[in-house]
Amino acid sequence: MGTVTIGVSIAVPEPHGSLLQERRAGFGDPAAHCIATHVTLLPPTEVEESDLPAVEAHLSVVAAAGRPFPMRLSGTDTFRPLSPVVFIRVVEGAEACARLQQRVRDASGPVPRELQFPYHPHVTVAHGIDDAAMDRAFEELSGYAAEWPCTGFALYQQGTDGVWRKLREYPFGGAVVPTQAGHADAERGTIASR
Repeated sequence: MGTVTIGVSIAVPEPHGSLLQERRAGFGDPAAHCIATHVTLLPPTEVEESDLPAVEAHLSVVAAAGRPFPMRLSGTDTFRPLSPVVFIRVVEGAEACARLQQRVRDASGPVPRELQFPYHPHVTVAHGIDDAAMDRAFEELSGYAAEWPCTGFALYQQGTDGVWRKLREYPFGGAVVPTQAGHADAERGTIASR
C-alpha cells in the first residue's frame, strides 16, 4: 500500500478563509492555492496507508471528547529569523488548540508525532518567500481580525500534486462527517508546516 502524508487542522471559515488565501497568493506564496487557510493541529506527517483507519478512529475519539470554543484572530507576527513565516495571531482559542493538538499527537495514539518547534497556533499568510514580500504581508495584514466558533477539525491528505484535500470532518461531540465523494478533489485542504 505504501505511505501517505496526512495532517489535521482547523479550517478558517468563509469568508475569512478565501480572503486570506487570496492575500497569501497576492504576496507571491506558491503554496497559497495548495493549502487552504487553517490552524494546524498535526503538521505534515507520513503514515502507512494501512494505518489510516486507526488514525480516523483515534480522531473520532478526540473529536467526541471536544467541545466548541471561540476562535479569534488579530494582527500579524512572524517566526523570522527562526523560520520564514508571517502569520495572523490566534488571540482567543490558542489554549484550546494546544490541548486539542496534544490529544491528536498523544503518544499512545497512532500518530505520536514530535514537533520541530514548540506548538504555537497561528494562521500562515506568507511562507518561504522573499523578505520584501514577507514584510508587505506583515504590514498589510497587521490590522486583520476575524472570529468564529470552532466546532471541529478535519483530516487532510496531500496529493502527489502537492495539494491538500480533506478526507473527513470531525465535529466536536458528534459523529464523523465524511466528505462527499464528488467534492473531495475540489476542496483544498489545510496543512502547513512552518
